Amino acid sequence: MNQAESYSILVVDDEPDLCEILRFNLEMEGYAADVAQSAEEALEMIPAGGYDLLLLDVMMSGMSGFALARQLKNDVATRELPVIFLTARDTENDVITGLNLGADDYIHKPFSLRELLARVRAVLRRTTARAATSSVIAAEGLAVDDARKLVTIDGTDAQFTRTEFDLLRLLLSERGRVFSRQELLAQVWPQDVVVTLRSVDVCVTRLRKKLGRYAARLITKPGFGYAYEETD
Repeated sequence: MNQAESYSILVVDDEPDLCEILRFNLEMEGYAADVAQSAEEALEMIPAGGYDLLLLDVMMSGMSGFALARQLKNDVATRELPVIFLTARDTENDVITGLNLGADDYIHKPFSLRELLARVRAVLRRTTARAATSSVIAAEGLAVDDARKLVTIDGTDAQFTRTEFDLLRLLLSERGRVFSRQELLAQVWPQDVVVTLRSVDVCVTRLRKKLGRYAARLITKPGFGYAYEETD
């Protein structure tokens, strides 16, 4: 069996002709492909579709592609669904917005079908490899099990709220990187919840209290943000 046959892709675009062109070419490559001509239609299809990749237009009537991606990334059931944005919008801010929403790639219109298919293959390779790796992120005696939504400290289970868990997972996954409070708000807190930068400080304080002897690893970089750093 062609490896592509095991992947299912949803194309979301309000241009019917483009949807059909993409569906035809994806199917010619061996993928299973469906189309939705609005973000609202896609939302109805995704829960039951079991898709491996979303090809998503940004500018659509009704809900935008950015809004759809934000909603999917804020839902634990769909947050790991890979997204490639297809869009005529090519300003730096638009690209940054898409990537900050968790997009796996960003392709400008007009594009060649050969390029698009190559990028689809590349994203599917990356996400397949990522899924095959362990769901546990560990540093010294601290471990975050994403599959079981469990944190252990020196082998003992610890109780964390969802926000505390997501914040710790993010910091541990990119140890040493300094995240600004704005970045943490964007990546950890739901977009439909009104919170302030102070919420990040409060959550970090709670995390430190729960981390015990690892509390000092969660450092503050004054004027920049927060990071998790291991000892040398």
